Amino acid sequence: MIKPVTQTSPLVELSNVSKRFGKVTAVDNANFSLSQGSVLTILGPSGCGKTTLLRMIAGFESPTTGNIRINGQPVQAVPPYKRSIGMVFQNLALFPHMTAGENIAYPLKMRRFPPQDIPGLVERYLDIVRLSGMGERRIQQLSGGQQQRVAIARALSFNPDLLLLDEPLSALDKKLREEMQLEFRRIQQQLGVTTINVTHDQREALVMSDEIIVMSEGAIQQIADPVSLYRQPSNRFVASFIGLTSLIRGTVEDAREGKVTFRTTHTTLQGQASERFRFGETVEGAIRAEQVRISTDIKGAEGMDNILDGVVEQQIFEGDRMVYQISCPALGTAPLFVFDHDPSHHTPHAQGDRVVVSWKVRDLLVYPCQKYRVSNP
Repeated sequence: MIKPVTQTSPLVELSNVSKRFGKVTAVDNANFSLSQGSVLTILGPSGCGKTTLLRMIAGFESPTTGNIRINGQPVQAVPPYKRSIGMVFQNLALFPHMTAGENIAYPLKMRRFPPQDIPGLVERYLDIVRLSGMGERRIQQLSGGQQQRVAIARALSFNPDLLLLDEPLSALDKKLREEMQLEFRRIQQQLGVTTINVTHDQREALVMSDEIIVMSEGAIQQIADPVSLYRQPSNRFVASFIGLTSLIRGTVEDAREGKVTFRTTHTTLQGQASERFRFGETVEGAIRAEQVRISTDIKGAEGMDNILDGVVEQQIFEGDRMVYQISCPALGTAPLFVFDHDPSHHTPHAQGDRVVVSWKVRDLLVYPCQKYRVSNP
């Protein structure tokens, strides 16, 4: 798990780490530590600094300021090949002229493992990634998922202290990517290898991680376990980046004891907030699509706190759920998204249908409408 930097003996520790390329700050004042055996995912949009952060830990980039420690030792002067780090790259970087087994054996030979031990280790890791009997196959003879497994086996074969993953699943199709997320989690739990994963895929982060760092514009916005991150986002960016979220802008009319009342285009809504707001302050409410109830009339909104009339603008069937985009006159142009996770048993709503949408006060999270801090939280 992520622990405060005051904890003793973290496997990885970053203290006030920043990286600048000329006038551009790619990573700004990053602080976190990671204990043995856990999986940390660094999540964020393209250009947020997550890969730069990973490359500094790997040793491919040097921090402009700050310190990185691995196993309690500063590593600024330690080259990548001496850091006991296994790495799986986005393009996998497998050697096409070698067999699967030869690829896995390569880091063992480079680290001068006893030659008599290498065949057994290759077979062990082929078995761990469920490729037993495929060691003689060329890389071109393997499927995309099998190549992923070879890359993971190669990164793990020399028993590194730390495994780094640089979006290795991004090139796979959706079904295979989701299968490999579960498969990697199985391998990680079997071996107990400490792992840092970089991705822009929120599902991957939620499925694979013990802890998640969310980054934006070079800054860490939040560090939390997957459940806390999803249910208690620290700011508007995290709330909008994780899950399908509708954002509703308004001005504060009342704020007390964690409850905020704010006026939108043509109505007043109530939500909850963890900070204090002033009368007249501009805020944004964030509501998850699965927390909005949709019904054909007011009876279906019984027990709800915020109730609005709306019109179905779009419906998208995704198999296990129906996604509705609702236009509510009271909200002006802000779209409202709604999930129906049981579409085969509920009344379908066609484009143009008039509906009622509703939700609880506790589900509308209210945040200040401002630019995110570019600094470590």
